[in-house]
Formats: sequence, C-alpha cells, structure tokens
Amino acid sequence: MRDINPLAPAAKASRPAILGWLLFDWACQPFFTLVTTFVFAPYFASALAPDPVAGQSLWGYATAAAGLVLAILSPVLGSIADATGPKKPWIAACGLVLVIASFALWYAAPGQPHAIAIALIGFAFGTVAVEVAAVFNNAMIPHLVPPERYGRLSGTGWAMGYCGGLVSLVIVLGFLAADPASMKTVFGLDPLLGLDPAAREGDRITGPFSALWFLVFVLPLFLFTPDVPRSGMSLGQAAREGVLQVKNTIADARRHASVGRFLLANMVYQDALVALFAFGGIYGAGVFGWQAIELGIFGILLTITGTIGALIGGRLDDRIGAKPVILGAILILALVCLGVLSLGREHIFFVVPTAPPVPDDGLYGSTPEKVFVLLGLVIGAVAGPLQASSRSLLARLVPAEAAGRYFGLLALSGKVTSFLAPLAVAVATAIFQTQGAGPAVLILFLCVGFWLLSGVKRV
Repeated sequence: MRDINPLAPAAKASRPAILGWLLFDWACQPFFTLVTTFVFAPYFASALAPDPVAGQSLWGYATAAAGLVLAILSPVLGSIADATGPKKPWIAACGLVLVIASFALWYAAPGQPHAIAIALIGFAFGTVAVEVAAVFNNAMIPHLVPPERYGRLSGTGWAMGYCGGLVSLVIVLGFLAADPASMKTVFGLDPLLGLDPAAREGDRITGPFSALWFLVFVLPLFLFTPDVPRSGMSLGQAAREGVLQVKNTIADARRHASVGRFLLANMVYQDALVALFAFGGIYGAGVFGWQAIELGIFGILLTITGTIGALIGGRLDDRIGAKPVILGAILILALVCLGVLSLGREHIFFVVPTAPPVPDDGLYGSTPEKVFVLLGLVIGAVAGPLQASSRSLLARLVPAEAAGRYFGLLALSGKVTSFLAPLAVAVATAIFQTQGAGPAVLILFLCVGFWLLSGVKRV
C-alpha cells in the first residue's frame, strides 16, 4: 500500500523543531487527564449530577455531542489547512477555544445555577478544540522526519503526553485538590491558593490549570517548529477547495480497499477508546465509591504504564509494523473490558465472591478494587500504542502535501461515530440502571474494529 502514496520530507527537522512538536502532546494532555478522566469527570458524576448513574449518562451525551461536531469539522478544516498551507494559525485558534472552555469549568460549582450545563458545555467545547488542534499537529509529521521514523516520533509524542498528564496530575492531587472528608491533599497538605475542599474548588481548578498549562507548553511549537509554507490561496478559495478535497479524499480512500478498510476500523475502535477513557474514572467512583485520593493515585499509576507503553509501542511499530501493534492493542482492550464487566463490589469474574469493602480498609482494600486497578494499568499500557500507531500508519500512506486532509479524514473516521459508543453507553446505562452496561457495549465495538482491521492488506 505504500506505493499508492509515496512521500518524503524535504529535509530532516532540527532537534528544537522536533521537541516543539512533541511538546504539543505534553501541552494538551492535562485536559484529557484532569478534566476528561480522573478529576473533573468523577467530580461531575459524584457532586454535580443527581447520582453516578445519571452522571455517566449526562457525560456520555456531552461526549457524543462533541464527537458529532468533530466528525463534521475535522476533515473540512484539515482540507482548508492543506489548501492554505500553514497549520499553526489553526492550532492557535483551537487553542483559544480550549483555553476559554477550560476556564469556564471553574464556575461549575455545587449548588450553583446552571452548574451542570456549564460543566457539560465547557467540556464539550474543550474536547472539540483540542481534538481539532491535534489534526493540524498530526499533519506536520511528514514534514519533520522520514517515513522510517514515523512510528518512533508518534510514539514519543504520546509518551510525552502521558508524562505531561502524570506531572499535572501529581501537582493537582498533591497540592491543589483535597478530599472533602479529610480536607487534605494526597500528600497530606492543606490545598494551595486557599482552595476550599467543601466547595470542590480543587476539582474545579483543573479547568483553569489545564488552560494555563497549554498556554505555556505549546509555545515551543510556535517558536521552533517550522510550518508548512503558505500557498497564497485566500481563505474563501481554501474553504471551497477544502470541501471539494474532502469529497475527493473520501473517494480516494474508497478506491483503495486497504485505506478505506483501515479508516473504517479506526472509526470503530477509536470510538470505543473515547468512551473507555470518558467513563473510566466515573466507573471507579460509581461502583467502588472512590474519592479524590483513590482516583488520583489510580490516574498516576495508569499514566506511568501509558508512558512506558507508548515508548515501547513506537519502537515496535517501526520494527514489526503498525497493523500488528494495533491488532494486539484492540484484543487486549476487549479482554480488559470483559474483566471490568465481571467486577462488582462483592465479586470478581462474575461469580467469585469476595469480602465486601469496609471502612478504613486502606487504599484499594477490596479484591475487586485491586483487580480494577490492574485492568486500568493494562488500559494505559496499550492505549498509547493503539493511537500512536494509527497516526503513524496513515502518515506512511499519504502524500505529505495532503497530510492535513487525510488526517482530517482520520479524525473523521475516529470521530464520525465517536458519539455512538458514548451514546450507546449512556442509553444502556439509563435503561438497565447499571454502570456495567458501559464495558459490555465497548466489547462489541472493539471486536468489530479487530475484525475490520484484520482484513487490511499490506500495511
């Protein structure tokens, strides 16, 4: 398949240029780690929503809405960016939206009017902004390194992102977010900045914190990483050309069976991954009653395994190819979802009874909690390689000058139904009134993605 769209960058980028590109993932990751998964999302489910089940459903609807918007915007904006040339102005515009949406989360306080709406709207707008920005950042890959290094560059980027998430999580949980019961942070300290644990200010600060983090660490990308030259086309011309190119790109992908099948598979398994991360912290909070300390340490451990997995996965990608890495990751994630589905407060593996959790039984004191933590670590280890190999695979297949529209199409394939898995989880949770409906739905999505990708040839 590589002979369909050969590409080669004009020159190898400098070390500062590569570092600037890598720091984009570092800059964005706190929004995913702190807001989407480990701090703000569980806070929303446990303190803002009427109950955890309703919280999971509402969060699912917001995730679905963001996915639907992304499905429409990503390929069109990617094509427009290709037509105009430079990618950085688009990243800057998305960054502005991300910053505003993240700051808005501070005002989603318990008992305040419209707090639920503020939280969901801010989360949805921030998700759209950061994901669209990633489309333009990914499109820069073919201009930075030769094809034989795509896997390593992409994997290192994901590892940098996980490291950024880890550092930000340690800062927030160690110094800012306190448990409402103990009034202390994970490090046993009073929260800095006079943050009030009773008002959950430590949880809400994750929005402004993520915004400031992004502003600081995205700067090297703008200062040191070279952009694509300007084409001279006006924005209006680029918009018309962009819409036309989306149609042409979809037609090209349909003509090449392996490219089209890969994009279809990516659509399915990325959908499941979005939902898996969106509901991970909520599931722990709802099923096991985890608070800030349990969720925070769980997030730290998962981020560590994610960093290691992304680094190893990038090297495996360059050595054995992207397809085996992606297939292995999908299979492992499906087994993990089955394991999560088998857990309850007083049983593991569906039928094996365990002692119920008791007060003051220590961190992850019950057996189901320990198993859930172990499964979470596995998710972290394989999620990075799955996503990194997906973008490195596409970078090998497409022309450098068309990378934006193809990465927009990749985002389309990853987002066009990204509302479907969260929506299915939300609906199933509401119907069956159990959070166990979530992993059951995701197993189906992962199995379909595995089957589709297994039929892709010569990748």
